[in-house]
Amino acid sequence: MPRNERPIGIFDSGIGGLTVAVAIRRALPGERLLYFGDTAHFPYGEKSAEAIKHYAIRIANFLLDRSCKAVVIACNTASAHATSEVDLTAGERVPVFNVIDPIAEHVARHWKGRRVGVIGTKGTIGSRIYVRAIGRLAPSVKVRSLATPLLAPMIEEGFYKNAISRAVIRGYLEHRNLAGIEALVLGCTHYPLIRKEVEEVAGEKVAVLDPPTIVARHIEQQLTGLGLLHEADAPAGPDHFFLSDVSESFAKSAGRFFRHKLRVEELRLWEER
Repeated sequence: MPRNERPIGIFDSGIGGLTVAVAIRRALPGERLLYFGDTAHFPYGEKSAEAIKHYAIRIANFLLDRSCKAVVIACNTASAHATSEVDLTAGERVPVFNVIDPIAEHVARHWKGRRVGVIGTKGTIGSRIYVRAIGRLAPSVKVRSLATPLLAPMIEEGFYKNAISRAVIRGYLEHRNLAGIEALVLGCTHYPLIRKEVEEVAGEKVAVLDPPTIVARHIEQQLTGLGLLHEADAPAGPDHFFLSDVSESFAKSAGRFFRHKLRVEELRLWEER
Protein backbone atom coordinates (compact mmCIF):
# COMPACT_ATOMS: atom_id res chain seq x y z
CA MET A 1 0.00 0.00 0.00
CA PRO A 2 1.38 3.48 -0.86
CA ARG A 3 2.47 5.27 2.29
CA ASN A 4 0.08 8.18 1.80
CA GLU A 5 -2.88 5.74 1.77
CA ARG A 6 -2.06 4.38 5.22
CA PRO A 7 -4.25 5.50 8.13
CA ILE A 8 -3.62 8.31 10.57
CA GLY A 9 -3.35 6.83 14.07
CA ILE A 10 -5.11 8.76 16.83
CA PHE A 11 -5.35 7.97 20.53
CA ASP A 12 -6.95 9.34 23.68
CA SER A 13 -8.16 8.02 27.02
CA GLY A 14 -11.80 8.05 25.90
CA ILE A 15 -14.21 9.90 23.62
CA GLY A 16 -12.47 13.28 23.78
CA GLY A 17 -10.07 12.47 20.97
CA LEU A 18 -13.06 11.96 18.70
CA THR A 19 -13.34 15.75 18.51
CA VAL A 20 -9.90 15.75 16.91
CA ALA A 21 -10.75 12.77 14.70
CA VAL A 22 -13.86 14.51 13.36
CA ALA A 23 -11.92 17.71 12.70
CA ILE A 24 -9.30 15.71 10.77
CA ARG A 25 -12.04 13.99 8.79
CA ARG A 26 -13.57 17.36 7.84
CA ALA A 27 -10.24 18.90 6.89
CA LEU A 28 -8.87 15.77 5.20
CA PRO A 29 -11.74 13.75 3.69
CA GLY A 30 -9.33 11.42 1.90
CA GLU A 31 -7.66 10.15 5.06
CA ARG A 32 -8.34 6.85 6.80
CA LEU A 33 -8.45 7.01 10.58
CA LEU A 34 -7.43 4.41 13.15
CA TYR A 35 -8.56 5.43 16.62
CA PHE A 36 -7.62 3.90 19.95
CA GLY A 37 -9.58 4.93 23.04
CA ASP A 38 -7.88 3.78 26.23
CA THR A 39 -11.13 3.59 28.17
CA ALA A 40 -9.65 1.02 30.57
CA HIS A 41 -7.48 3.79 32.02
CA PHE A 42 -9.83 6.78 31.75
CA PRO A 43 -9.36 9.45 32.99
CA TYR A 44 -5.68 10.13 32.29
CA GLY A 45 -5.95 13.41 34.19
CA GLU A 46 -5.91 11.52 37.50
CA LYS A 47 -2.99 9.22 36.60
CA SER A 48 0.71 9.68 37.34
CA ALA A 49 3.04 10.93 34.62
CA GLU A 50 4.86 7.58 34.62
CA ALA A 51 1.63 5.64 34.11
CA ILE A 52 0.60 7.89 31.23
CA LYS A 53 4.00 7.46 29.57
CA HIS A 54 3.62 3.68 29.85
CA TYR A 55 0.15 3.73 28.28
CA ALA A 56 1.20 6.10 25.50
CA ILE A 57 4.26 4.08 24.48
CA ARG A 58 2.23 0.88 24.30
CA ILE A 59 -0.48 2.52 22.20
CA ALA A 60 2.07 4.15 19.89
CA ASN A 61 3.61 0.73 19.22
CA PHE A 62 0.15 -0.64 18.46
CA LEU A 63 -0.46 2.15 15.94
CA LEU A 64 2.91 1.46 14.31
CA ASP A 65 2.08 -2.25 14.13
CA ARG A 66 -1.08 -1.25 12.24
CA SER A 67 1.03 0.64 9.66
CA CYS A 68 -0.20 4.11 10.59
CA LYS A 69 1.58 6.88 8.70
CA ALA A 70 1.31 9.36 11.59
CA VAL A 71 0.55 9.29 15.31
CA VAL A 72 -1.72 11.92 16.85
CA ILE A 73 -1.75 12.21 20.64
CA ALA A 74 -5.34 13.47 20.88
CA CYS A 75 -5.20 13.99 24.64
CA ASN A 76 -3.86 17.06 26.41
CA THR A 77 -2.69 15.14 29.47
CA ALA A 78 -0.82 12.57 27.36
CA SER A 79 0.55 15.39 25.21
CA ALA A 80 1.82 17.13 28.35
CA HIS A 81 3.49 14.09 29.88
CA ALA A 82 4.34 11.69 27.05
CA THR A 83 5.09 13.55 23.80
CA SER A 84 8.84 13.01 24.18
CA GLU A 85 8.38 9.30 24.89
CA VAL A 86 6.04 8.78 21.94
CA ASP A 87 8.43 10.69 19.71
CA LEU A 88 11.29 8.45 20.83
CA THR A 89 9.13 5.38 20.18
CA ALA A 90 7.65 6.37 16.82
CA GLY A 91 9.30 9.57 15.63
CA GLU A 92 11.98 7.94 13.48
CA ARG A 93 9.32 6.07 11.49
CA VAL A 94 6.36 8.46 11.36
CA PRO A 95 5.54 12.07 12.28
CA VAL A 96 4.15 12.51 15.80
CA PHE A 97 1.64 15.25 16.58
CA ASN A 98 0.30 16.46 19.90
CA VAL A 99 -2.62 18.78 20.65
CA ILE A 100 -0.75 21.40 22.66
CA ASP A 101 1.93 22.81 20.34
CA PRO A 102 -0.51 23.91 17.58
CA ILE A 103 -2.65 25.71 20.16
CA ALA A 104 0.35 27.42 21.74
CA GLU A 105 1.45 28.59 18.28
CA HIS A 106 -2.06 29.87 17.51
CA VAL A 107 -2.28 31.81 20.79
CA ALA A 108 1.21 33.23 20.33
CA ARG A 109 0.30 34.40 16.84
CA HIS A 110 -3.12 35.91 17.55
CA TRP A 111 -3.21 36.88 21.23
CA LYS A 112 0.04 38.70 21.99
CA GLY A 113 -0.23 40.95 25.03
CA ARG A 114 -3.67 39.59 25.94
CA ARG A 115 -5.09 37.59 28.85
CA VAL A 116 -5.76 33.97 27.88
CA GLY A 117 -7.34 31.35 30.13
CA VAL A 118 -6.74 27.61 29.95
CA ILE A 119 -8.96 24.95 31.50
CA GLY A 120 -8.08 21.27 31.60
CA THR A 121 -7.53 18.21 33.76
CA LYS A 122 -5.43 18.26 36.91
CA GLY A 123 -2.66 16.48 35.02
CA THR A 124 -2.54 19.02 32.19
CA ILE A 125 -2.87 22.14 34.32
CA GLY A 126 -0.51 20.81 36.98
CA SER A 127 2.17 20.22 34.36
CA ARG A 128 2.08 23.94 33.41
CA ILE A 129 2.64 22.85 29.83
CA TYR A 130 0.48 25.62 28.34
CA VAL A 131 2.12 28.29 30.49
CA ARG A 132 5.56 27.15 29.32
CA ALA A 133 4.66 26.53 25.67
CA ILE A 134 2.87 29.85 25.18
CA GLY A 135 5.39 31.77 27.29
CA ARG A 136 8.26 30.43 25.20
CA LEU A 137 6.64 31.70 21.97
CA ALA A 138 4.96 34.88 23.23
CA PRO A 139 6.06 36.04 26.70
CA SER A 140 3.61 38.96 26.53
CA VAL A 141 0.59 36.63 26.73
CA LYS A 142 -0.77 36.44 30.27
CA VAL A 143 -1.81 32.81 30.74
CA ARG A 144 -4.28 32.05 33.53
CA SER A 145 -5.10 28.41 34.10
CA LEU A 146 -7.58 26.39 36.13
CA ALA A 147 -7.97 22.66 36.67
CA THR A 148 -11.56 21.58 35.93
CA PRO A 149 -11.56 17.87 36.87
CA LEU A 150 -15.33 17.33 36.88
CA LEU A 151 -15.80 18.15 33.21
CA ALA A 152 -14.17 15.20 31.41
CA PRO A 153 -15.98 12.46 33.42
CA MET A 154 -19.24 14.36 32.99
CA ILE A 155 -18.75 14.51 29.23
CA GLU A 156 -17.53 10.90 28.97
CA GLU A 157 -20.84 9.78 30.50
CA GLY A 158 -22.85 11.99 28.15
CA PHE A 159 -24.03 14.14 31.06
CA TYR A 160 -24.08 17.63 29.57
CA LYS A 161 -26.41 20.15 27.91
CA ASN A 162 -28.48 20.36 31.06
CA ALA A 163 -28.92 22.65 34.07
CA ILE A 164 -26.45 20.74 36.21
CA SER A 165 -23.67 20.77 33.60
CA ARG A 166 -24.19 24.52 33.08
CA ALA A 167 -23.96 25.08 36.83
CA VAL A 168 -20.67 23.15 36.97
CA ILE A 169 -19.29 25.10 34.01
CA ARG A 170 -20.37 28.41 35.54
CA GLY A 171 -18.74 27.51 38.85
CA TYR A 172 -15.43 26.95 37.10
CA LEU A 173 -15.54 29.96 34.75
CA GLU A 174 -16.37 32.34 37.60
CA HIS A 175 -13.23 31.26 39.49
CA ARG A 176 -10.86 34.13 40.26
CA ASN A 177 -8.07 32.45 38.25
CA LEU A 178 -10.00 33.21 35.06
CA ALA A 179 -11.07 36.76 35.93
CA GLY A 180 -10.58 39.21 33.06
CA ILE A 181 -9.58 36.70 30.39
CA GLU A 182 -10.16 37.65 26.75
CA ALA A 183 -9.80 34.17 25.24
CA LEU A 184 -10.21 30.65 26.59
CA VAL A 185 -8.36 27.51 25.56
CA LEU A 186 -10.30 24.28 26.04
CA GLY A 187 -7.29 22.31 27.24
CA CYS A 188 -8.89 18.87 27.12
CA THR A 189 -10.12 17.21 23.94
CA HIS A 190 -13.38 16.32 25.69
CA TYR A 191 -14.25 19.98 26.23
CA PRO A 192 -15.20 20.96 22.64
CA LEU A 193 -18.30 18.83 23.24
CA ILE A 194 -19.49 21.48 25.70
CA ARG A 195 -18.12 24.45 23.75
CA LYS A 196 -21.56 25.99 23.17
CA GLU A 197 -22.36 25.79 26.87
CA VAL A 198 -18.98 27.32 27.71
CA GLU A 199 -19.61 30.15 25.24
CA GLU A 200 -23.02 30.85 26.76
CA VAL A 201 -21.57 31.03 30.26
CA ALA A 202 -18.39 32.92 29.30
CA GLY A 203 -20.25 35.61 27.37
CA GLU A 204 -19.43 37.58 24.25
CA LYS A 205 -16.31 39.21 25.72
CA VAL A 206 -14.45 35.88 25.83
CA ALA A 207 -13.37 34.12 22.62
CA VAL A 208 -13.60 30.36 23.14
CA LEU A 209 -11.00 28.81 20.85
CA ASP A 210 -11.64 25.72 18.71
CA PRO A 211 -8.64 23.42 19.37
CA PRO A 212 -9.66 20.45 17.16
CA THR A 213 -9.89 22.64 14.05
CA ILE A 214 -6.56 24.32 14.85
CA VAL A 215 -4.89 20.93 15.36
CA ALA A 216 -6.41 19.47 12.17
CA ARG A 217 -5.13 22.38 10.08
CA HIS A 218 -1.66 21.94 11.55
CA ILE A 219 -1.68 18.22 10.70
CA GLU A 220 -2.86 19.00 7.17
CA GLN A 221 0.01 21.44 6.66
CA GLN A 222 2.59 19.02 8.02
CA LEU A 223 1.38 15.99 6.06
CA THR A 224 1.31 18.09 2.89
CA GLY A 225 4.88 19.21 3.47
CA LEU A 226 5.99 15.62 4.07
CA GLY A 227 4.23 14.31 0.97
CA LEU A 228 1.99 12.07 3.09
CA LEU A 229 -1.39 13.63 2.35
CA HIS A 230 -3.91 11.39 0.60
CA GLU A 231 -5.54 13.90 -1.71
CA ALA A 232 -8.87 12.33 -2.51
CA ASP A 233 -12.56 12.90 -1.82
CA ALA A 234 -12.87 9.68 0.16
CA PRO A 235 -10.55 7.42 2.20
CA ALA A 236 -8.75 4.48 0.60
CA GLY A 237 -10.44 2.16 3.12
CA PRO A 238 -12.65 2.09 6.22
CA ASP A 239 -11.90 3.80 9.52
CA HIS A 240 -11.23 1.59 12.54
CA PHE A 241 -12.05 2.28 16.16
CA PHE A 242 -10.63 0.31 19.08
CA LEU A 243 -11.26 0.50 22.82
CA SER A 244 -9.23 -1.05 25.61
CA ASP A 245 -12.48 -1.64 27.50
CA VAL A 246 -16.09 -1.74 26.31
CA SER A 247 -17.80 1.64 26.64
CA GLU A 248 -21.43 2.13 25.66
CA SER A 249 -21.05 5.91 25.87
CA PHE A 250 -18.15 5.78 23.40
CA ALA A 251 -20.16 3.85 20.80
CA LYS A 252 -23.07 6.29 21.10
CA SER A 253 -20.84 9.35 20.90
CA ALA A 254 -18.82 8.00 17.99
CA GLY A 255 -22.01 7.40 16.05
CA ARG A 256 -23.19 10.96 16.70
CA PHE A 257 -19.86 12.43 15.64
CA PHE A 258 -19.56 10.54 12.38
CA ARG A 259 -23.32 10.42 11.67
CA HIS A 260 -23.31 6.76 10.79
CA LYS A 261 -22.94 3.53 12.70
CA LEU A 262 -19.32 2.69 13.42
CA ARG A 263 -17.73 -0.64 14.10
CA VAL A 264 -16.04 -0.35 17.47
CA GLU A 265 -13.82 -3.25 18.53
CA GLU A 266 -12.59 -4.08 22.00
CA LEU A 267 -8.85 -4.69 22.15
CA ARG A 268 -7.39 -5.53 25.54
CA LEU A 269 -3.99 -4.18 24.65
CA TRP A 270 -2.62 -4.56 28.17
CA GLU A 271 -3.25 -8.31 28.17
CA GLU A 272 -1.41 -8.99 24.90
CA ARG A 273 2.14 -8.71 26.20
